[in-house]
Amino acid sequence: MTRLLVTGATGKLGRAVLRHLLETSKVAPGNLVAASRDPQKLSEFAAKGIETRATDFDDEAGLVKAFTGIDRVLIISTDELATPGKRIAQHKTAVSAAAKAGVRHIVYTSMPNPDRSLVSFAPDHLGTEEAIKASGTSYTILRNSWYDDNYLMSMPHNLKVGTWYTAMGTGKVANITRDDCARAAAAALADPPAGNQILTLTGPESLNAEEIAARVSKAAGKPLDVVHVTDEQLTQGLTGAGLPDFVAKMLVSADANIRAGNFDLVTGDFEKLTGAKPQALAAYLETQKAALTA
Repeated sequence: MTRLLVTGATGKLGRAVLRHLLETSKVAPGNLVAASRDPQKLSEFAAKGIETRATDFDDEAGLVKAFTGIDRVLIISTDELATPGKRIAQHKTAVSAAAKAGVRHIVYTSMPNPDRSLVSFAPDHLGTEEAIKASGTSYTILRNSWYDDNYLMSMPHNLKVGTWYTAMGTGKVANITRDDCARAAAAALADPPAGNQILTLTGPESLNAEEIAARVSKAAGKPLDVVHVTDEQLTQGLTGAGLPDFVAKMLVSADANIRAGNFDLVTGDFEKLTGAKPQALAAYLETQKAALTA
């Protein structure tokens, strides 16, 4: 019996991965382990016959225990972004624990072009990829593009005022849905591609700010004008709106990364893994009308 463990199982991506493992990849519940810092929050999975385990990325000994008896593990990147250096340390701890526990294959959620990305947390992903390669454990690294879902954090406000301030410039981005990334991760965990693979997961088209705004506007039934600003102006606007400095830095760096062309790539890797086509942004936004107009 091949046992598969998903870390971060209480998060949005982790929950979706487990759903796809059960429903799309047709993995038996008895082959799955849902893991989280707080396993008491995993009762919904336990009710389905999935084993639950505690995984604290700050506790290597505890991780070794959790990973023992596991054949393949999905390491979902943590959300520790406020403290510089903490996230990469956690990831390296998890990779080390997987190797010590005898895990045969690691699947990791990374980002496109982490070696040249301008996004503030890119070094965390690059360092983790390097640690996985150095561990001697076979791997599938999934470089997830910027989520369509991220637009739901800002577009409802933008639509209310009718304006989207962005520092993307003329850059383009091939967004993908979180659910498609989850489906791909489930497929890679259930049936990893041969050898060590680095796959970049993108949507079917790369779009500039005006093209994105047009799709948002159509789905919401409201006008949305794009106003291009500098990094400094965007930073002032975000911090003025009350966002923490590290969040503002992340968002501004993401726009800079798009402007630099580092998110402007469309691949067939999602279809290679899943046999399906990724959902287009317009189709995703049509399913999110209520959220956009809230």
